[in-house]
Amino acid sequence: MTFSAPAPLTSLPEWQDFCQACHTAQPDESSTRILTAAGLHADFSGQRYSSAWSEASIRLLEARGFSAQRDALLHGGVCNPTEQRAAWHTALRSPSAPKSAITVERERMNAFVRDADAARRWRHIVHIGIGGSDWGVRLSVSAFGYNKLWRTVRFVANIDGHAMEGALADLNPHDTLFVVASKSFTTVETLENAARGREWLAAAGIKDPSQHFAAITARPDAAQRWGVPEGQIFRLWDWVGGRFSLWSAVSLTTALAVSSDVVAGMLTGAAAMDTHFSEAPLAQNVPVQMAMVGIMNRSVLGFGSLNIAPYDFRLGNLVPYLQQLDMESLGKSVDLNGDPITVPTGPAVWGMPGTDAQHTFFQWLHQSSEGAPVDFIVCQHADHKWPSHHDTLLAHCLAQREAMLRGKSYEQALAECQREGLSEERARWLAHHRVHQGGRPNTLIVLPRLTPYSLGALLALYEHKIFTQGLVWGINPFDQWGVEYGKVLAAGILQEIQHPTGVIAEHDASTNYWVNRFARPLRSAD
Repeated sequence: MTFSAPAPLTSLPEWQDFCQACHTAQPDESSTRILTAAGLHADFSGQRYSSAWSEASIRLLEARGFSAQRDALLHGGVCNPTEQRAAWHTALRSPSAPKSAITVERERMNAFVRDADAARRWRHIVHIGIGGSDWGVRLSVSAFGYNKLWRTVRFVANIDGHAMEGALADLNPHDTLFVVASKSFTTVETLENAARGREWLAAAGIKDPSQHFAAITARPDAAQRWGVPEGQIFRLWDWVGGRFSLWSAVSLTTALAVSSDVVAGMLTGAAAMDTHFSEAPLAQNVPVQMAMVGIMNRSVLGFGSLNIAPYDFRLGNLVPYLQQLDMESLGKSVDLNGDPITVPTGPAVWGMPGTDAQHTFFQWLHQSSEGAPVDFIVCQHADHKWPSHHDTLLAHCLAQREAMLRGKSYEQALAECQREGLSEERARWLAHHRVHQGGRPNTLIVLPRLTPYSLGALLALYEHKIFTQGLVWGINPFDQWGVEYGKVLAAGILQEIQHPTGVIAEHDASTNYWVNRFARPLRSAD
């Protein structure tokens, strides 16, 4: 394969112009900058901006060949050069891409769900997967089934046996389906947990435990050898990365839990965001603007992390979903030439839903020496029956972002203390503790309400943001070699723990100590 790596980012004059524009741009409290895409509103008024910044951003994207690379992403070109494959997850939701195999597989999944629903079968679902085979399904089930599920749904990802033990508690083996999601069907955690499920079924006297399994994988032959019936194996493709697999039959559990209509709605919303990303001018393109703001905050202004603050209880699993999507994609320190990148890339992504977050770490966001940019996410309309609750939620969201943007000066804090009747000496002292620096970047994303369509659009928005950032930084957002290295080391250490020979392997001294300490006979003796 012929591959032409991009020039080092810092060698580009367009990068130098972009950096200069970032330093001179400022938020403008007197105006708004609100863009729309697929029914979502993105308010960038809390970010630095100027016309010079906008023009420099577009020139930098053009220097990086953005249009051609975007076309490759959306039309099945090789976007993952280190693994020599496409990253064509958008085809899974496109209404127009050639996708006969995709359509067939989706219809097979929907037929499986229809048959199960008609028979009122599988009262209990245990979804076994990890990473991209887990977080997206957790998110969609919790978002749309948080208050009503006729099926009990449990998730098992962690290899810790307590996770599997807890998931199986109080379930009826005779009416339990295990959905095993693994692209390679070699994932250690997933297969170990699936094996425990098979043993649990057999111990309950079920004659053919295999009938209680469905699998989603790019290796149907491996799933069949493991024992999953051929008719209950649903296909992934090599060009679908694990953290983008929500759009595939990995959503079988979602369909069983909250309906195939939810899955279809999410696909439609994501496809609408794909169209926006493909067609909107760069200055009005929401994923592109989010990407360039993120690059400014991380690589130029030096913020080390990005906080995700969804002001919706149902989006509790959005943070770990985006954490994996972003950090597994952009946690790279070499460019496509294999050379070190000399600017900071990939921020740490973290957070939790508001208003819980306000009572956990917002103090740090407001008054720490560093702080972090924040993506506030909120729904304009709620779906519960207590409007005063939603009014309060909206007020808190707007207030927190305004405080981060505007801050509070010493003079304002002093006047506040004086109004409280404090002595002049105490007022002057206490005012220092009430100062908010302000100018802390934030973006507000408003969904009309939480629907499958709006959630699908939101997730695709972040996907395209991350793709654009990888393009500008010159890194491959579709591989994860850091994860693979640890898997290789773990396989060897596992053998040493389970089958100790007394031979010391080539580890560091601490690892050697604990491998020998944890070795099965010694652990039993302890």
